[in-house]
Amino acid sequence: MKDFTHFDEQGRARMVDVGEKMPTRRTAEAGARVYVNRETFALIRSGGMKKGDVLTVAQVAGIMGAKRTPDLIPMCHPVQVEGIDLKLRLDEGRCCVDIRASVRCGGRTGVEMEALTAAATAALTVYDMCKAIQRDIVISDIRLLEKTGGVHGDFRREETE
Repeated sequence: MKDFTHFDEQGRARMVDVGEKMPTRRTAEAGARVYVNRETFALIRSGGMKKGDVLTVAQVAGIMGAKRTPDLIPMCHPVQVEGIDLKLRLDEGRCCVDIRASVRCGGRTGVEMEALTAAATAALTVYDMCKAIQRDIVISDIRLLEKTGGVHGDFRREETE
C-alpha cells in the first residue's frame, strides 16, 4: 500500500498533506465524447432541443462541475482555480460532441481532477438534454489529455486520431 498516497499504513483512506509542497503553476486538459444519432446531432446543431441550447448549457455545467470537484471526489483538495476553459465541438464524421476542458491554477496540487470533472459533467449534461429524443446515447473517452506542473512532471497523451 505504500505506493498509494491516499492510504495510510493500515490501508485506511486519508487525504494527502500537501502543506509542505511549493506552489507551482499547474494546468490540465481533459476530454470526453458524447455519441448521438444523426437526428439528435441535427437537433443539437440547429438549436432545436426543447430544453435549450445543448452546447451552451453543457459548457456552463462543465465549468460548475470543475468548481465543485472537491465536493464530489472525496480525496481532492480544494484548489484556487484561476481559469477554466470548456470547448464543445460538433464532430459530424463521428456524430458526436467532442469536449475539451482546461483548468489552470497556481498551487500545491494539480488540477487533473477538475479538468476531468468538467469534461464528464459537460458530457452528462449533453446526455441529460438529449435523452428525451434518444435513449442510447454513449458517453466515452473521458481522459486526461495533458498536465503540467508538480513533482511528477508533465504529461501529454499521444492521441492517434
